[in-house]
Amino acid sequence: MTEQQRRPTLMDVARAAGVSRALVSIVMRGAPGASEPTRQKVMEAARELGYRPDSRARLLRSSRTKLLGLSFSSSQPFHTEIVDAAYAEAAARGYEIALSAVANGRPEERAIEALLDFGSEALILISPTLSNQDLARYAGQVPLVSLLRNDVGESVDSVSSDDHAGIRIAVDHLTALGHRRIVHVDGGTAVSADQRRAAFHTEMLRHGLEPVTVPGGPTEEDGLRAGQSLIGDMPSAIIAFNDRAALGVMESLRATGLQVPTDVSVLGYDDSQFARLSYVQLSSISQDAPLLAAAAVDRAVERIETPQPPAHLVRTPHLVLRRTTGHPAPQMQP
Repeated sequence: MTEQQRRPTLMDVARAAGVSRALVSIVMRGAPGASEPTRQKVMEAARELGYRPDSRARLLRSSRTKLLGLSFSSSQPFHTEIVDAAYAEAAARGYEIALSAVANGRPEERAIEALLDFGSEALILISPTLSNQDLARYAGQVPLVSLLRNDVGESVDSVSSDDHAGIRIAVDHLTALGHRRIVHVDGGTAVSADQRRAAFHTEMLRHGLEPVTVPGGPTEEDGLRAGQSLIGDMPSAIIAFNDRAALGVMESLRATGLQVPTDVSVLGYDDSQFARLSYVQLSSISQDAPLLAAAAVDRAVERIETPQPPAHLVRTPHLVLRRTTGHPAPQMQP
């Protein structure tokens, strides 16, 4: 590291201001003992040098880091929306966020270990895929909050969205429009896929309709393949596992000359940034990313600051109507 790259220290500020290091420390801590002219002189020297107090070092000396470790999937845009909201809530609670991505070649265990190495006082894991036993092992080290997944055992906190309620809202919306031939493109092995698949089966039967599910997954490619598999026996409406899969389904429909929603209605899940794009305008089930993120951060902070047993918080999603659902076309009626 060159002299130009070296981070300015308290001693550098002291020399520039012509005062002692101890006096600079008093000013930087906002402690009494320095006159106002001296305080201004020290702050001006610090600004000119580009000095910034090393808050992390100070916190480490006090055995606190005020860090919340957050792991997310780099391939899921909805996760990034949660991350954005988590930063704001953490700042409001006086904490910082340390991020660690789960990506190709970087398994979830490695992401979590990195967060622990950073000194995270609690972990927030978005859609964790580890076994309950592994999650409990990490929860034995620091408080752990599972976000978007609630089947995590009793030693782990969870904040999730009610998947059954979300699918019920989706089915109720489409049946109210007059749809009777509704297909669910499922999420494959993704977190929450089993719950949404089971909910779709239950809700369709509640309406006296046949529940038809086709294999899908969480990506656009999964939705594209699922849509192509429906050619020749196209339903009047499709509920996709998430917004990304819904975009793939819509692309497959367009490729066959079908229009959304004139010929086929498509309903997504997550209400992600993709759904809100002006040229997409996808109707979707919203999980309220900001509210989920805030609840997860609040729960992590509460577990750090107040001894208490793990808890499970479930929020109810809601429908956001845009332009991809409508009444079924006459030829799509049974």
